Amino acid sequence: MRNDDDDDTFLNLHELVHEARLKLNQFAWDYLVGGAETETSLARNRAALDSVAFRNRVLVDVNDVDKTHDFLGHKIRLPVALAPVGSLETFEAGGGATAGEAASRFGVPVIFSSVTKPGLEACAAATPGPKIFQLYVRGDDDFISDHAKRAIDCGYDAFCLTVDTAHYSRRERDIAKRFRKPWRFGNTGMEYQAGLNWKNVETFKSRHPNIPLIIKGIATGEDADRCVSSGVDVVYVSNHGGRQLDHARGSVDVLPEVVAAVNGRAKVYVDGGFYRGADVLKGIALGADLVVLGRLYVYGLAANGADGVVRVLEILEDEIECTMALMGVTSLKQLDRRYVHPAQPMVTPHVHSAFPHLRWDEGY
Repeated sequence: MRNDDDDDTFLNLHELVHEARLKLNQFAWDYLVGGAETETSLARNRAALDSVAFRNRVLVDVNDVDKTHDFLGHKIRLPVALAPVGSLETFEAGGGATAGEAASRFGVPVIFSSVTKPGLEACAAATPGPKIFQLYVRGDDDFISDHAKRAIDCGYDAFCLTVDTAHYSRRERDIAKRFRKPWRFGNTGMEYQAGLNWKNVETFKSRHPNIPLIIKGIATGEDADRCVSSGVDVVYVSNHGGRQLDHARGSVDVLPEVVAAVNGRAKVYVDGGFYRGADVLKGIALGADLVVLGRLYVYGLAANGADGVVRVLEILEDEIECTMALMGVTSLKQLDRRYVHPAQPMVTPHVHSAFPHLRWDEGY
């Protein structure tokens, strides 16, 4: 673990959020922090996490706390991955390559979006550690297969299809400023994403049986069960960070339903509002095999490039170790639903409610 005495530039996660805000223009900031329409789904992600309390045990020897985890045969430093975020180059010139370098340097996986630069091959080249490629579908099954073959050739550990973007949402912060992400100009093929269905999933599995398939955007036990029956290897619970369907459930409210439906037949990943070490441990206790971080690492990327991403993960690691010790657990494998309990949220949920020390009068 990093010694905080080495550099006191960033000692808390909210300090990286603050620095990111200072460095980003209003267009980029609103694209990063905003959600769809009323931003209810975004707030519900935090409300769901805040509605979980810990049941901690005491008189346990916690001198040695193991935070490592297994990911598709890799030993990783924390039970987290970096999420597929589009247009990472908006926040730092190196985009996905910078994020991948940071993830590998620290020792966690990264999921690259097909709509972030510098692209599939260049991102892979910058990332010696574990990595996943995520595709927005803009063509037929052959289009999907072409990307899968390229990902396999580049050493990606898994392939991810996002399925909650059949229609691009109304993100009113962006609309009000007449801001449109660069990759959307001249973008064609949206009808393929709108037409994506279970047959495409089954075709993928028949053509590419040797690379694990992840389906991202699952919000019900019914669809989780259908994933498993279609041969999907990882069911990824997500409401797209509150950026697609407004008035959706928070991811942590969905998670137990999906875990029950999967019933050990596939892995379960989750994202949506996870900003603190305690949040990560709640996800693991509720049955997730991996917690995926989105906005949180982008704050680090915008604040200080690859070093900023690594610093986010270092602070998160310290929070996880501290929380595990105070919960009376020495291994992530010990965590299950016995360690959590329903609770009344204590704060009004919003995109930054996990950071109470931010100065809201400074435009966050």
